[in-house]
Amino acid sequence: MKKNKLCIVSSCGGHLTEIRMLMPLYSSYEHFYVLNDKAILANDMLNKTYFITHSERDWKFFKNLWESFQILRKEKPAAVISTGAGLIVPFSLVARFLFGIKTIYIETMASVEKPSLSGKIMYYLADYFYYQWPTLKEYFPKGECIGTLL
Repeated sequence: MKKNKLCIVSSCGGHLTEIRMLMPLYSSYEHFYVLNDKAILANDMLNKTYFITHSERDWKFFKNLWESFQILRKEKPAAVISTGAGLIVPFSLVARFLFGIKTIYIETMASVEKPSLSGKIMYYLADYFYYQWPTLKEYFPKGECIGTLL
């Protein structure tokens, strides 16, 4: 694994906007992105973004596991970080159980009163779990509330 390389996993849209709000924290580290849909990329994302199959809790999840394996084997990051959505689940499974890579998950800002499905799953898979609204403490007692990213 490359000591300070980060894999930033995100669906397009709001999740990507959220994770990019953290860019001041990760821009000094070598990093790359994994997205589940084609998108217009910011200049800093060009030539360092992978696109994987979009899966909506269907058989394509298994294709995502294979794609995750291929990307993580090639890039060898020290950690995977995400604000969602579903594609973080196969990435975290492969990262943790096949490569011993740490996962950092931040529950999406859109989940104010109830956790997202990804959040419910990632609470048990992530090495570090954060949420943005104090109202989620009852769902994530071992997580840490960090306030909103936006």
